[in-house]
Amino acid sequence: MLRSLRPSALVIGASAMLALPAAFAAERPQVIASFSILADMVENVGGEHVDVMSLVDPDSDTHVYSPSPGDARALADADLVVFNGLRFEGWMERLIDSSDYAGPRVVASEGVDELGYPGHAPDQAHGHDDTPDEHGHDDHGHGHDDNDHGHDDDDHGHDDDDHGHDEHGDEGHDDHAHGDRDPHAWQDLAMAQVYVVNIRDGLIEADPANEITYNENAERYLNEIEATEEEIRELLTEIPDSTSVITGHDSFGYFSHAYGLRFLSPVGLSSEAEPSAADMARLIDVIREQNVQALFHENMTSPAIINQLAEETGLPIAGTLYADALAAEGEASTYLGMMRHNAKTLHDALAAPGHDDDGDDHGHGH
Repeated sequence: MLRSLRPSALVIGASAMLALPAAFAAERPQVIASFSILADMVENVGGEHVDVMSLVDPDSDTHVYSPSPGDARALADADLVVFNGLRFEGWMERLIDSSDYAGPRVVASEGVDELGYPGHAPDQAHGHDDTPDEHGHDDHGHGHDDNDHGHDDDDHGHDDDDHGHDEHGDEGHDDHAHGDRDPHAWQDLAMAQVYVVNIRDGLIEADPANEITYNENAERYLNEIEATEEEIRELLTEIPDSTSVITGHDSFGYFSHAYGLRFLSPVGLSSEAEPSAADMARLIDVIREQNVQALFHENMTSPAIINQLAEETGLPIAGTLYADALAAEGEASTYLGMMRHNAKTLHDALAAPGHDDDGDDHGHGH
């Protein structure tokens, strides 16, 4: 009898041991991020202690996303929800309400230096034409002192009407769904540091037992962001100040403000918007007047508009830029890789020949 029981006991014991990792894994905080860029930031700060799910996949468009019942169920079981705010996800508040999620929330953009959206003035061709001298980061710095970016528990809530979406439905997905502010703050690496601190604080709120690790991971990631920004500024210094960049929709305002390039788009903030024939004609005039040298696709918008501009102007399409979503694979499949990819793509297409001989006259660094 003893011999017949012994193997069973061993099997039971082994089964129990095998079940331990699964039990521990199940205890890791379940974090829901609204889109792929935020999910990558959460993974960098949370590391092995969190399970992260992105509602909107890489190479997918958050502007036109339609949540599923499965998304509501995922939120109901989550320990932390992270989203951009600034009315970027016009569907997020309703999804949270429908899921009955009651846990902590991180509005990742809380505390950034917000930029206004210039609107639809046709003669501006939806451009961000701030001069490089106005783009210094002296006002918000590159440091990450907790006192500068720390947030009380209330910062994770949404009582403030600034983040409400009830009066801005999904219908039409037009630019007014974003209000009068540009939501793409992650396109400025200094603002991304604010995102990381907010995410860190949210993870600590949801999982205080791992506070030390989250602080260490966040500090490492913040240092990586600073190093990446130095690399990007060095690349962009080689592009003349007068350069204009044409993209599919108006999503590079923070990048323009931070790094001194002028971005133009035939449409506004919405990736679904279609430019009128008059808008296209005016943009073609601007392209010729400003001696634009190249056009760029975006990974999650239709290439048709840029292809049409290329046909009508004879300009080359110099590559793909990533604004609202990561790539599914390759360098741009992480947030910092995406930012480096964009800077390299712009540099390779637009850097002035012989820039080393020009001194600082063409610099974009501040």
